Amino acid sequence: MKETKHFEKDEGNPTGSGRREDGMIQYVWFDLGYTLVRTNREEAYQKVLERFGVFRNVGEIAIAYHRADKLFMRDYPGVLGKDSRAFFPWYIGTLNYFLRLSLPIEEVVQAQRSMAQECPVEWRAYDGARETLQYLRSLGYRLGLISNWDESARTVLARNGLDELLDEIVVSSEVGIEKPHPDIFRLALSKVGVSASESLYVGDNYYDDVIGSQKVGMHCLLINAHGNRGIEELSYHPVIAGIQDVAEYLGHARLPLEMEMNR
Repeated sequence: MKETKHFEKDEGNPTGSGRREDGMIQYVWFDLGYTLVRTNREEAYQKVLERFGVFRNVGEIAIAYHRADKLFMRDYPGVLGKDSRAFFPWYIGTLNYFLRLSLPIEEVVQAQRSMAQECPVEWRAYDGARETLQYLRSLGYRLGLISNWDESARTVLARNGLDELLDEIVVSSEVGIEKPHPDIFRLALSKVGVSASESLYVGDNYYDDVIGSQKVGMHCLLINAHGNRGIEELSYHPVIAGIQDVAEYLGHARLPLEMEMNR
């Protein structure tokens, strides 16, 4: 029998913990991008920079991407999910700023598009994502997805073997509602017949995931892989490093060693 986590009630607090005590978690919902899956964009951009005679290691590039993502999430909500032609040069300029580089943006964008043919950027499950979902299911939790994504969402899930581990999938492009609008969360809850107080949401975008889920009274775990980098303006808790920390937060042991070894 699973041990369920109780939350101290603090509904609607956008900067505090958002914990609740009036329910036990039965359903764990996940975001998709940079929660369950990531791309190999760092390796691809490293090759782009080499064309300009510049070297940055993958770790430096990862942090720069992270900071650029968080800046766009905060200051330009919704932009990252739209047609990249509307913002890509702007984003590349921001990325290079965090890499302490001054390069001709148009040439970098052209090189990036050319590199896409040689080194395609693909969505891949995080190490341990599938095993974590399996572990949570073995503990008795039901699992779902609530994601702002285009029509490729189910293909990404299937390609990574994640679709079969999710009991419900709610995608913005399919239902015509995007986070942080509370209706996408209400729809997900109604589809599976659980209350907000019985649900936990896990995502990496404070402005979409935390604020959106809290509008319906759902507790949220915020993922931020690099400490407080990129979210220095927030005092929100709890923040976890990645999906592998979800079970422990819910009061269970971390992913068992035998499951880790099967990654």
